[in-house]
Amino acid sequence: MIVRRTIFGRPLRGVAFDVAVSAVVALTGVASAVAQPGGWAATGVGVAMAVALLFRRTHPSAVTAVVAALALVQVIAQWGPLAYDVAVLITLYSVVKYGERLRDGVLAGGVAAVGVLLAAAQTPGVIIWWVSALWYGLVTGAVWLVALNVRTRRLYVLSLEERASTLEREREAESRAAVAEERTRIARELHDVVAHSMAVMIVQADGARFMLDRDPEQARTAVKVVADTGRQALEEMRRLVGVLRDAGPTGAGEPAVPGDPEHRRLALADLPDLLARFRDAGLRIRHTVTGDAPALPPGLELTVYRVVQEALTNALKHAGVGADVDLTLSYTADAVVVRAADDGRGRPVVSPAPSGGHGLLGMRERVTVYDGSLTAGRQPAGGWQLEARLPLPSDPATEVIAA
Repeated sequence: MIVRRTIFGRPLRGVAFDVAVSAVVALTGVASAVAQPGGWAATGVGVAMAVALLFRRTHPSAVTAVVAALALVQVIAQWGPLAYDVAVLITLYSVVKYGERLRDGVLAGGVAAVGVLLAAAQTPGVIIWWVSALWYGLVTGAVWLVALNVRTRRLYVLSLEERASTLEREREAESRAAVAEERTRIARELHDVVAHSMAVMIVQADGARFMLDRDPEQARTAVKVVADTGRQALEEMRRLVGVLRDAGPTGAGEPAVPGDPEHRRLALADLPDLLARFRDAGLRIRHTVTGDAPALPPGLELTVYRVVQEALTNALKHAGVGADVDLTLSYTADAVVVRAADDGRGRPVVSPAPSGGHGLLGMRERVTVYDGSLTAGRQPAGGWQLEARLPLPSDPATEVIAA
């Protein structure tokens, strides 16, 4: 069962409160119908004020005009201040708090000041009229100031909510832009991998054609390399198409990566140089390799390199200079696993770290391309731990002979 919390597009609690306020004003006028000046005619004015109060939140200025007109009828009839005139104060509070412009509240305050003088002049009794005017003025002024304070706080809260909403939208936009940029970068790198494979296939095919009569065995080896490289390139092309299909348009250029050769495909053979750069930057890295490293497809090898690069970048950025980092590459029969754990006990970084993408977001995008998984989080003893698992192809291609 679903309970509706709104009615007529307004919160149910607010509507119930306004109905209760209007009912109290109307009952006040009805209860005093016999004793008050004007009798039932005055009661009719009070009930009309009560009905107008039902719309005090949505149309505060219009309600103020209606109640002011009814109060003027009361003054002209010389009925004097009556109990249901509390509706005037409620209306004044509402127009100051809910009015689109504060000048409506200021104008209502001026009208209320005139009403105070007229009410004081018609107040029966032995009290001097200016004493009554002072009393009515203090009450009316207090209501106006309270409403102004509530309005200020309300607008402040609304501005904070709007600012938070704007920041959230900006974060989402930045996240989408980062994802698009990282996918563009991945697609560019995969394109280079495929182009490299095509070049190898052409060279090996030409070699096989020339060696077919002279050395059939070597020609068969070259043809096998062509076949294996073609399968590998086809798989990389499938991943490339998948990345391009999901990628959104972005005008951002590729970020510069300190220490990366611009026109050379990176591989795991470049890891020692990468680790040396991070050691020079201040990290104390313990690098461990377990298992026998198989021949990885170039795209997967590049992904492992990028994951290591981003893991060390995060360690340098957040753990700081002098932090201890345990980096492990584990090769199993069906996957390669990258683990990086730091102790979080370094010093703040002075120079920027060599980054290859957009941190965890970029790593997750890259790992997802190869159907892998990424987990990251704080360690109980302090520091940060990251683990990326990348499944190996079921039928890996044999070693590719570079051109």
